[in-house]
Amino acid sequence: MQFIYQTNRLELRVLSSDYATIVRNFYLNNRSFLEPFEPKHPENFFSIGFQQSNLYGEYQAFLRMNHIRFWLFLKNKPSSVIGSVCFSNIVRGAFQKCMVGYKLDRLHCHQGYMTEALSFLIPIITQELKLHRLEAYVQPDNNSSIALLSRLHFIEEGYLSKFAEINGQWTDHLLYSYLVQS
Repeated sequence: MQFIYQTNRLELRVLSSDYATIVRNFYLNNRSFLEPFEPKHPENFFSIGFQQSNLYGEYQAFLRMNHIRFWLFLKNKPSSVIGSVCFSNIVRGAFQKCMVGYKLDRLHCHQGYMTEALSFLIPIITQELKLHRLEAYVQPDNNSSIALLSRLHFIEEGYLSKFAEINGQWTDHLLYSYLVQS
């Protein structure tokens, strides 16, 4: 698997801790936008030091192929992050599955960037890691994310009550899955 890929409009990169400042800026610029969809972050989450440590850990996890995050950049503006796609909780053995998560800068929503990134990455991840199944968990009122998953041929499989603590509250989620066609 490569550290950098390009699509029509995007550059998808695995980042080292050298990129902590631009990742921190992404989170600061989108703090109130992302809050309804993410766990509560400690205040130091928004520090350069925290982001350096986090990026270092993610880079090491990428080398082991057990947690993979690609950060999204516009090809015509390669100095700022506009989002990320993460493949985590990779389970081997009889399951061969992982969880997919994603986030996008508030100014870049509804322009097809996440569809472009995921459409490109899903075949690479499933083939290279030999995965059978991807799972995504979405809050029932997150219509944009539900529409995205539908476009990508994920299917709704169930309703999970009080599944995850998001922004300080236990919230219900829908389980969506993508099955690799063999």
